[in-house]
Amino acid sequence: MLVYPSGLDLSSSTLRFLSGLLSARCCERGTRWRRLPADRQALLVLAHLRCGHTYPQLAAGFGVGVATVYRYMAEAVEILAALAPDLAAATRTAARKAFVILDGTLLPNDRIAADRPYHAGKHRKRG
Repeated sequence: MLVYPSGLDLSSSTLRFLSGLLSARCCERGTRWRRLPADRQALLVLAHLRCGHTYPQLAAGFGVGVATVYRYMAEAVEILAALAPDLAAATRTAARKAFVILDGTLLPNDRIAADRPYHAGKHRKRG
């Protein structure tokens, strides 16, 4: 197996923020031992979320098992989801904006065929 250094285009404050949240969760649960400390777990999660590294790649890079990566990802996503606004608040915020990008999900619309910029070739429909 070959290991290579990689960089993330995120600030160190992002890493510290997530690391702090993970540390607080460990103290809250009374966890005494972890395979990776909170800062390494935060780095693992950010590498997946930002760069899309697969679980086996992360497991090999951080020296843990795939099940551990899965567990760490689920824990971090749960923590981050608790910080996100609920659907009603997000809808109110989106209503005040000129436009909103929704994670690349295709939303079908009724544009005419002449509007080529709205045509999604991969899905073979307009959206």
